[in-house]
Amino acid sequence: MKPIVLQAVQWTRRIRPALTVALAGVVVLSLAAMAIAETGTFRMIRVWQHNYTTFEFAGQTITGGALEGTSTVLESSGGPFVAGEHGRVTCMVYAKQDEAGLELEAPCVTINAAGEELFSLAQRTLGGIGAGQGGEGRWQLLGGSGKFADVTGSCSYETEYLEDNWLVSMMECEWERP
Repeated sequence: MKPIVLQAVQWTRRIRPALTVALAGVVVLSLAAMAIAETGTFRMIRVWQHNYTTFEFAGQTITGGALEGTSTVLESSGGPFVAGEHGRVTCMVYAKQDEAGLELEAPCVTINAAGEELFSLAQRTLGGIGAGQGGEGRWQLLGGSGKFADVTGSCSYETEYLEDNWLVSMMECEWERP
């Protein structure tokens, strides 16, 4: 009986290092897979109509109000942003303009056909907000629900204000998800 026990002990001593190395490899590969974030790019157009209230206050022009419109993904490298996908966009705009320039901020929610929400924040210090004006700014992607959960990123955008309270924004974005 001793020879069988001795053989088992010897076999365990030989196989244990190989099992340890294999298990360590599985752990390392699992951690590496978890550490790899999804990333991508997309281009989008947003078309909307605004309902602003504007008044003069202490040497500044203050503007606030709603933007309602649509978004369409024009191109995408993949991920949660699908080329051709449309969404409905609602934003609340707050802007101050004086001799020093413009400060505009607009938190927004975009809801796609599946009811998934994407939260974002536009910020702009260039240009104006009247017909024939516009400017360049930055848009932050702040996560959301469904396929947009945990998505963050940044977009450069350019807005053009049109007659009759219409405006158009073109965006180029980079996104990631941990």
